[in-house]
Amino acid sequence: MRLDKYLKVSRIIKRRTIANEACDAGRVTVNGKTARASYDVKIGDRVEISFGSSPVKFEVLAVNETVKKDDASLLYRIIE
Repeated sequence: MRLDKYLKVSRIIKRRTIANEACDAGRVTVNGKTARASYDVKIGDRVEISFGSSPVKFEVLAVNETVKKDDASLLYRIIE
């Protein structure tokens, strides 16, 4: 699954266009490397997103195309 779509499905970022813009601006890294929106997300990837002054780090636990709102938080685990 594409990185921008994963960020939207997991509800870390509300809209896919915003996720796409964050990737294009270089604010999203996967396993320590700057990632494009087209990056193929895999289980075990460590993603970091810079939201202003507070970066969010999480590990990918599952990759599902669709998920219910209540189950979205089961797709990842916050690291720091």
